[in-house]
Parts: sequence; structure tokens; C-alpha cells
Amino acid sequence: MIPKDVINWLTDNNYGIVSSSHPVGGGCINNGAILHTSSGERFFLKTNRRTPKDMFAREAEGLDAIRVSGGPTVPRTYLYGPDFLLLENLAPSKRRGDYWENFGRQLGTLHNQTNSHYGFQYDNYIGSTPQPNAWTEDGCFFFAERRLLFQAQLAQERGLLDGSYVARTEALAARLQALIPAQPASLIHGDLWSGNAMSDSQGNPALIDPAAHYGWAEAELAMTTLFGSFPRSFYDAYQEVRSLAPGYEERYPIYNLYHLLNHLNLFGSGYLSQVRAVLNRYGT
Repeated sequence: MIPKDVINWLTDNNYGIVSSSHPVGGGCINNGAILHTSSGERFFLKTNRRTPKDMFAREAEGLDAIRVSGGPTVPRTYLYGPDFLLLENLAPSKRRGDYWENFGRQLGTLHNQTNSHYGFQYDNYIGSTPQPNAWTEDGCFFFAERRLLFQAQLAQERGLLDGSYVARTEALAARLQALIPAQPASLIHGDLWSGNAMSDSQGNPALIDPAAHYGWAEAELAMTTLFGSFPRSFYDAYQEVRSLAPGYEERYPIYNLYHLLNHLNLFGSGYLSQVRAVLNRYGT
């Protein structure tokens, strides 16, 4: 069912009535549909009646934040409520031949937007899991407290991670200063796996479903390898715009532990072996 607020907004802004709609698959948490209006315009509508009441508001703010000059395409946000988000329809087309090179450079441009502190103006969500973003000057403290330990403690509360592995997570978090080189607080998408890397109507790179915040750019790149790596040309082009410290790929498992813990919390024990493997690898 299309929310009444959406119907009213379309009418008030001279887009007419919704002449038809069809569902779009691919989402793990929300429902998606393309709305066709009598004016000929199309919109993308996300709905979920079981979502936290502020989740779509936080997503809209994240989309607006990562829409930067020279960065990837980001759909415009039109309207949101407790159970819906109305967006520009990207109308994805076949990726251009230089899609991955352009994507690498554009993501580097996004990451070149920096802040003096790590975090974001609001707490938000990664998937449907709360993501705390209170500002801090220390990147290691931020990643330890707001990312690794938050997820590990949540998993323990849900009976998904036993106390010994929570203790191992705490031990790894305490060693971050020695394992991770100093990095600026970069504006990152925050949930950049292949499913959130789209194309627009011209075949150019586009981003959807952010968990936006100022964090470590290396952590963003790490996630692009978690469920199947992007092509090498993407990473080479990225470094034309933004250089990376030596050994950055060796640090990927530490960053990806956050996402593995989140998937453990979202989808269950199928991710437990990967969480344990990372903690065992670092001898914690």
C-alpha cells in the first residue's frame, strides 16, 4: 500500500496520481517499488512497517551527506516518514565501460571530505542495527567503542557470541593503536558492498543505502572485498585521487570484523565462524 503522505506529496507537486507500481527485489530488510505517475515521472519508494521510527529519516540524511561534487551519483530524497522513504528513481542502465575506474576516483573524492572528529551528527543504522556515532577525536577509540565493542556486546546479549569471544574482541580493540596507522576522519558510505554499488540511467556509478559517517576510509575499502572484491581497476583508480598507506589490504580483516559482527546480529549464527576466524587470526 502506498502511504497517504506520498500520494498527497505527488499531487501537491504536480506529479499527478500513481498510475501503476511494481515491486523491486534485492533488499534484505525493506520493500522497494517503482511508482509510475500520470505525469510520466517515476519514483522509488521504500517501505517497512516494522522498522525503527527514525530509520528512514537517518537514511535520508545519510544520502544527502554523501552527495558531494565529483562523487558518485546519489538519489535525491523527496519525502520520508516512520515507515517509508521516497527517492529519485535511478533507472539503472548497463554499466559504462569505464564504470569501475570512475567509481574508484569518485569514491576517493568522497573520502577526501574530512572532519576533525570521527562520528556523525546523528546516530543512524547499518541495516536495521543501531549505529552509534557520538563525536570523538580518536579514531581508534571510535572504532573500538562505537563499532567493534558495540556489536560484540549486542551479539552477547542476543546469545550469539559467548563471553570468551567478547573478551577477545575487547583485547583486539585495545590493540588498535598498534595495528592501525593514523588516518583522517573521512566521509564514508559506511555499508559499501556490491549490492549498494549501483549505476544511474547513464551507466555511471551510484550509491544507495548508506550508513554514513566520518570514519576510516580503509574500512570502507575493506568492505568492498567482504562479499566478493571489486575489480583491481577500481582500487588503482582510487589511488589516483587518494593515496593509501602501505599494507592497507592486510588490515582489512580488522575492519571487516565490524560487518561480520553486524551480520551475526542481523542474520544469525551462520557468520559466527568468520567472526571467530578473525579473532583467532589476531591471537586475541
